[in-house]
Amino acid sequence: MIFGRFKSFWTSFWMRFAGLSRAGRVAMWLATWFVPPFSGRCILARMNKRGYVSWSATVYHNNLILGDNIFIGDRVIIYKDSEGGPVELGKRVHLYGDTCIQTGQGGSLTIGENTHIQPNCQFSAYKGSIHIGKEVQIAPHCAFYPYDHSFSAGELIARQPLTTKGGIVVGDGAWLGFGVIVLDGVRIGKGAVVGAGAVVSRDIPDGAVAAGAPAEVIKMRSAPSNIENGKTNGKK
Repeated sequence: MIFGRFKSFWTSFWMRFAGLSRAGRVAMWLATWFVPPFSGRCILARMNKRGYVSWSATVYHNNLILGDNIFIGDRVIIYKDSEGGPVELGKRVHLYGDTCIQTGQGGSLTIGENTHIQPNCQFSAYKGSIHIGKEVQIAPHCAFYPYDHSFSAGELIARQPLTTKGGIVVGDGAWLGFGVIVLDGVRIGKGAVVGAGAVVSRDIPDGAVAAGAPAEVIKMRSAPSNIENGKTNGKK
């Protein structure tokens, strides 16, 4: 009982000083001493408006905008090269371990509030933008590429320019299964579900269920108007 109270006091005390400064990162590390790893540390993000950033996460980005109570897990990388655009994480966004975010050549990333990104996802925001809506669920090992690479004959591919068709948009409430790859110029609609291993190379309508490589709509989970209103008629 006494030790339990001490652990609670220890954690809450150090989370008062949480932040992205070196001192703030040390304070968050100290706060983890009696807290379980991985998702068990999500509770820390609720203890301070500045949220929780793992000591092992790498943040190398001078245009990072963080909403209240964000969670950035172990070994997450948020990186900006010399021409990269902003990264904005909304309130209560969760980025779990080993997820990598890069912005370069004018690319940018926005993730809406209450969206959860599971481990080992890749966001390479070069040339185009990536916009992830609110309440989106993204399973492990998903990848997002809002650009294409030229491959004309007569020149090394590494020397050819990147192009974009306008970036990527994932609508509010969408759910992407394990290993989904989302390519440039795609919009995934509100409340849509994309099955594991799909390659999304064209738009998915609101409320659709899609699967395959390339991904194709296989059924509708409910009317788009109900999805937009936050209702699904009890269907999943």
